[in-house]
Amino acid sequence: MNELIEGLKLFGGTSNLNLTKEVCDYLNILPGEMVNKAFSDGETQIEIEENVRGRDTFVVQSTCRPVNDNLMQLLIIADALKRASAKSITAVIPYYGYARQDKKVKPRVPISAKLVADLITVAGVNRVISIDLHAGQIQGYFNIPVDNIYSAPIVLNYIRKHFKDSLSIISPDAGGVERARAFAKRLDASLAIIDKRREAPNVAEAMNIVGDVKEKTAIILDDMVDTGGTLIEAAQALVQNGAGHVYACCTHAVLSGDAVRRIEESAIESLVVTNTIPLSRKASECSKIEVISVAEIVGEAIKRVYFSRSVSSLFV
Repeated sequence: MNELIEGLKLFGGTSNLNLTKEVCDYLNILPGEMVNKAFSDGETQIEIEENVRGRDTFVVQSTCRPVNDNLMQLLIIADALKRASAKSITAVIPYYGYARQDKKVKPRVPISAKLVADLITVAGVNRVISIDLHAGQIQGYFNIPVDNIYSAPIVLNYIRKHFKDSLSIISPDAGGVERARAFAKRLDASLAIIDKRREAPNVAEAMNIVGDVKEKTAIILDDMVDTGGTLIEAAQALVQNGAGHVYACCTHAVLSGDAVRRIEESAIESLVVTNTIPLSRKASECSKIEVISVAEIVGEAIKRVYFSRSVSSLFV
């Protein structure tokens, strides 16, 4: 064990066991000893099986499917650590569930992203680390520090390694323009934007393309892929406008419903995702889906938080 960080304890919830192991390998530490059990009625029961008094603790847990179970498990782990007198508790939430419910889009609806932030804080968490929050303002929903880190360095390295000439970075909607522009600048690539009109939740229709994609290698960039509707419509529009090849890169592979089948049958040649959310068996067997790991950047962020160093300098 690395003596320089011997005071750090990292625990993994059941949502990201493989990622937790990879992060521990990067930090050269062992995962914290914890037992996760359930009563016959489904209640979660957590037991921390080692001394954490006065220790800086980190909990890796995405609030992905099953969302409510994983969220409740995170809250209970935090409460257990708090009552065990941990010095600090940092929730490492690679994928922050409920992030799409970040504002009131019509009367009499909740702002669930804010509610989840309150629950996490009340449970005893002192700091949050997340990756590519769906909406940046979610950081302001917390009254504790939030480090919203980015998968960009990892995705950029992948694109540089696998794609060379005539690149065009595609934003699938107006909300992703800033992200796509930053990638295009770093890759010295052109930029195009899909003019999308959403008719209903999880239903998207691509209408027009702003920018030249003819005979280019188009890479659609988004923070998450859920049903796949946005990506598939965007890919079809790109092909119709003369794109030579169409690929996609997304941080969070939600992949609900028939998303995997639809992606297999789409014009997308490959979809690159990160391991913030574990793939289902069906998704892992899909020849078009490739996973890259965020373990190194998560581990480095944890190390910098532990040593009170700059996290933002990771992304300069």
